[in-house]
Amino acid sequence: MRTINREYLAKDHPTNVISFSLQEGDCSGINPYALGDVIISAETAALEAEVGGIMFFERLSFLLLHGILHLCGYDHERSGEAEAKKMQQKEQQLFRILKKEGLLSPTGL
Repeated sequence: MRTINREYLAKDHPTNVISFSLQEGDCSGINPYALGDVIISAETAALEAEVGGIMFFERLSFLLLHGILHLCGYDHERSGEAEAKKMQQKEQQLFRILKKEGLLSPTGL
């Protein structure tokens, strides 16, 4: 993840999730139904789950949701505190819905 983050995003540090939009840059408009790619470090997600006392699948699901929100235009890094809070609220809202519907366990799918 550190290599991908450095080579594609010029950030020389590891991370837990990276999103690459297909709606920006040279590839934009080719397929309006494909938002992009989300890359998750399963190793980092497992460690974060253990430290946070939550199930691995729950952490993995949260990171996927986080990455998808980035593909939908949400940003917590460059858009300021208000936008970061907006993204966090949307994450929490959607995560609660997924949890309520029983979709945060491998057998809930």
